[in-house]
Amino acid sequence: MKIAVAAMGGSLDAQVAEQFGRCRWFVVVESGALGFEAFLNPASTMAGGAGPAAVRELVRRGAQVVLAGAFGPKAQQAMDAAGLRHAEASGKVRAVAAEWAASHA
Repeated sequence: MKIAVAAMGGSLDAQVAEQFGRCRWFVVVESGALGFEAFLNPASTMAGGAGPAAVRELVRRGAQVVLAGAFGPKAQQAMDAAGLRHAEASGKVRAVAAEWAASHA
């Protein structure tokens, strides 16, 4: 399962970002072996529509779950339409991804 985490940095030890659409980084964690891909959020500097644009990027990269500190209503609608599960989380990327994977196995 690919778990996308809005993050403050590009590593498993980064803190989860407080907001989804304008976070600086995404870390996409493969739950089986905790392999990961980190990339800068292309929507982070958009004037409007950052949440839906970020959702499109995560769908393109194969994410199935999204974790962040908080989600705006447009981002939530876009995730629901795309079939992405999402939940609020806080802490380190590695810990929240592992917790999600363990509780939804």
